[in-house]
Amino acid sequence: MTPLRLLIVAILLYVGWRLLKKSFAQKPADKERQDHDSGLQDVLVEDPVCHVLVPKHQALRLRRDGITYYFCSEHCCDQFTGKPEQGEK
Repeated sequence: MTPLRLLIVAILLYVGWRLLKKSFAQKPADKERQDHDSGLQDVLVEDPVCHVLVPKHQALRLRRDGITYYFCSEHCCDQFTGKPEQGEK
């Protein structure tokens, strides 16, 4: 082989190695988002009003006296806090 062919083969091998390395390496943020999207690390929390189990990332949160409460809807959150519903007086 001529030196030019060896140089071209070496460059192609290097570029291929870099592409493979990049495709197998995941960034930490991508890995975290992938775990979150797959739902493997999601936790179910119980609504204190209607006792429905809700995925933690979808639940409404209310922090009171250092305790975080999770709700399935604004209606349950309003019932918990004692706020009147719209239309009630």
